[in-house]
Amino acid sequence: MKFLIVEDEFTTRLILQKLLGEHGEVHIAVNGREATEAVKASLEDKQPYHLITLDVVMPEMDGYEALKSIRNLEAHFGVVHDNRARVIMTTSLGDGKSIMAAFKEQCDGYLVKPIDRAELMKYLKEIH
Repeated sequence: MKFLIVEDEFTTRLILQKLLGEHGEVHIAVNGREATEAVKASLEDKQPYHLITLDVVMPEMDGYEALKSIRNLEAHFGVVHDNRARVIMTTSLGDGKSIMAAFKEQCDGYLVKPIDRAELMKYLKEIH
């Protein structure tokens, strides 16, 4: 499996990299702009990501904007709904407004930091 971790905070990146690295290839982006570039490159190479963990609050481009761009890229490349990357929003924002905004942009899941290993593994099982 191929993963993209989009996170501006070093410690969370490290934790996610360790957890996901046991299950496949892991790439890192530190903001939404880098994430959309990575997704575009993976789609051009016909080697898309299976799972993307996407922080909400980041510099340059936040997670909501990045998710919208990712879904637009997938549509542009003809990726059908069942084959698109699973996107799990990871954030310290656990309020209803933030959660609803993420699902409005078509995320597949929402994890509040600190990341719970069992919850993340539950998402992994869904895409195996």
